[in-house]
Amino acid sequence: MGRKNSQRKNVVMLDNDDTDSVSSSSTSRSEMIVSGAEDVQVDKETLLDQCVDALYEKRGSTREKALASIIETFNSDIQHEFVEKKFATLLQQCLNSIKRGTSKEITLASHVLGLLALTAGPGDKAHEMLEESVSPITEALKSRSDASKISSLLECLAIITFVGGEEPEETEKSMQLMWQVIHPKIGPNVATAKPSPAMIAAMVSAWSFLLTTVGGLALNPKSWQGSISYFSTLLDKDDRAVRIAAGEALALIFEVGSLEKFSVEDKGSSDRSTDEANKSKDILHIQGLRAKVLNQVRSLSVEAGGKGSAKKDLNSQRNTFRDILEFLEEGYTPESSMKIGGDSLTTTTWSQLIQLNFLKHFLGGGFVKHMQENEFLHTVFGFTPKKKMLSGIEHRISGTEKRMYKSPNSVANKARTQFRNKQRMLSQACSKPFTLFTLG
Repeated sequence: MGRKNSQRKNVVMLDNDDTDSVSSSSTSRSEMIVSGAEDVQVDKETLLDQCVDALYEKRGSTREKALASIIETFNSDIQHEFVEKKFATLLQQCLNSIKRGTSKEITLASHVLGLLALTAGPGDKAHEMLEESVSPITEALKSRSDASKISSLLECLAIITFVGGEEPEETEKSMQLMWQVIHPKIGPNVATAKPSPAMIAAMVSAWSFLLTTVGGLALNPKSWQGSISYFSTLLDKDDRAVRIAAGEALALIFEVGSLEKFSVEDKGSSDRSTDEANKSKDILHIQGLRAKVLNQVRSLSVEAGGKGSAKKDLNSQRNTFRDILEFLEEGYTPESSMKIGGDSLTTTTWSQLIQLNFLKHFLGGGFVKHMQENEFLHTVFGFTPKKKMLSGIEHRISGTEKRMYKSPNSVANKARTQFRNKQRMLSQACSKPFTLFTLG
């Protein structure tokens, strides 16, 4: 899509010849002009309609341009009305791209699906998206030839599960699919490509993001035994992004508690004396793991920069691991605050910080816009923009959107209430005084 500027331009065109040229106003389906007094503004809804039409084109590069334009448009405005009308069509076309497209097309389609989920918010649409997307995403994850593609698929799975997952079992299923990217279930004598550091970091970040929504108590203990040990081994890897992701995952595990689910095997004994003996062993095992992690974290919090080390990355690592060290030693969770417009968004737990960083990374340039106007994200973070900002938003919201988001009986409102209650329960669990371990 040969776009010169996201806000001002004379013509936007998606052509069947797959050219990047700017057409004259006589071009029919693929062009659109909206005239103002002095500027020519893009009619974004018409543009989105053209982009969806272009997703049916046979030429892959044409579909890629359309997907890129959809991402840009969804980042610059919250497209509630378009999602209400074209949700099913856009979902199916993106899934088709994931099934049959190149790595680039899969990467773009995955991002569109994530934006679609965040725009729709929790409810029937997001749950339908999760149910229909799991299978094609799982298949696409089996081909690990491109780290960027895998990272985008993992982010997509994380976002649509975060929004659309209604039961802990659905969330844990997505977490298991992520885990299998690094720990694939393969038969004997079957070779598998070693995951790249970028894939590992993406998997750990996506897995941690979903763990923030379920907590330790809801997880199946048989699924995650040994995960603390695995993350501990990642702290010794050369790649700094891998180390930071693993450190944050470990901090989150210690925050949510139920450490036995992440570290020890279920003995399954019915004998009381045996159970007591096993519990004592479990406590000693967890204490040993914690001591090892503590030493690793302490070292990483003061690591000296080696040859070729980027100072910014090194400082980021030091700051992260200093926060983790203070948390493990003193029980203090990191507090962060950032300005969005004229408002402050504050986090006080590892869960909130991980959610914020993940969504900020995923939305990129659209983060501020979504935080200002996306009611689902307001619910997630308990964030309310200033009234004057809200009054400006109200002026742009259509009657359809008001019915969707303001009616107490609407599906979207009920889903937001359900999500808000779940967030509140997890927040209360994470705000309890830090303990060394939780067993029983």
